[in-house]
Amino acid sequence: MTTSKQTSPSHDVSPQNTAPTASFLALVPLFLFLALFIGAGLYFQSQGVDFAFYQLPSVVAILPAIIFALIISKQKLNQSIETFIAGIGHANIIAMCLIYLLAGAFAAVAKATGGVDATVALGLSLVPSNLLLPGFFVIAAFIATAMGTSMGTIAAVAPIALGIANEAQIELALMAGAVISGALFGDNLSIISDTTIAATRTQGCEMKDKFKENLIFAIPASIITLVLFTLAGQGQADVAAQEIDFIKVIPYLTILLLAVSGLNVFVVLTIGILLAGITGLLTMDYGVIQFGQDIYAGFGNMQEIFILSMLVGGLAALMQQQGGLAFVSKQIEKLIAKFSKAKGGASTRASELGMAGIVALTNTCVANNTVSIVVTGDIAKELALKHQVTPKRAASILDIFSCIIQGLIPYGAQALLIASVFSISPIEAVTHAWYCMILAVVAVSIVILRKRVA
Repeated sequence: MTTSKQTSPSHDVSPQNTAPTASFLALVPLFLFLALFIGAGLYFQSQGVDFAFYQLPSVVAILPAIIFALIISKQKLNQSIETFIAGIGHANIIAMCLIYLLAGAFAAVAKATGGVDATVALGLSLVPSNLLLPGFFVIAAFIATAMGTSMGTIAAVAPIALGIANEAQIELALMAGAVISGALFGDNLSIISDTTIAATRTQGCEMKDKFKENLIFAIPASIITLVLFTLAGQGQADVAAQEIDFIKVIPYLTILLLAVSGLNVFVVLTIGILLAGITGLLTMDYGVIQFGQDIYAGFGNMQEIFILSMLVGGLAALMQQQGGLAFVSKQIEKLIAKFSKAKGGASTRASELGMAGIVALTNTCVANNTVSIVVTGDIAKELALKHQVTPKRAASILDIFSCIIQGLIPYGAQALLIASVFSISPIEAVTHAWYCMILAVVAVSIVILRKRVA
């Protein structure tokens, strides 16, 4: 993260400095949240409701969990509420939420001024007619890296991919898998993705460092994926010439370059918003008032993750104060100790696998990769400090494994969206999300085999 380097490993908001006693009971509020969210999703899914796991808003599902956490707290009510509020106001949470707002504003303005369409057109102009599957993987990957959202990428690319798949007689599930794969590739790497924001803020590392660390995993996995989609390619179609407006692609390219260079992320996103707005003002009928309205609309698009991040931060503070996170950390430490003893003291490697397992399991439950990172971020930071895992590596592992699971669960938003566009089963879509599967194998292999250096 480029705003400041973090020295605190977690939401240390307890009024006392003594370490809390490990307690399983303190984790029950989290389980209540998951039970409500997943239970509602399964119910609506059984009723055949579209986007079943998104019928009960997560920000509502977490409220009973927070109330229960306050009830079981050993502190006085006023003290518990203060702990909760302090968790909401933690520097990591506030910075994360501010970045969400700026990222949402940039995405909304860039879309309104034609940046998304221009980027898609540029990608299509570069795709050979006999390499449509790997081509759409690359297009989706580039757009997701630039936009910072897999959902926005799928929404922009899927309709075009569907039309070309029909024209070229490519199996729809294959094309859907290529688009999902590219979208998750970019979502994982993008410096303005909410998963990157959450991972870097919770682990206290620079975005550019996390980006470079991710490349170690993403490059080999993407190369293998490209080869497989090339071999699986079916038919070809002549893609109609697209009118490319290079000026409208400039904001995306600019924020990518500035972010990787290490410039403060708040400055990067502000420049991106201004460039996107100026582009619209100069190239189309786009006024200053509309510019302001689109910025506000972008803020609104981030409402759910903004509110949920604050509430999760407060709940995490309560669970930490009551010993819940200490309990989880203690159990993981036991597993790490056993693994390390069996493998010759490889505690760092074991802790990295532990982080991967926790965030993967959490994401399987909540079907939201950002939330899973926020929920498990404190535990991962604690493990990283104890077992000499660098912040950039911890952030990278959290982001990678949350995105892997997000791309493979048929009840995730990405699978549901592309399945609705392609009129196929979500299960068909995720079974062809090859990049996520390959990334899982590559990531685990690298964690196990790579030498540990700072």
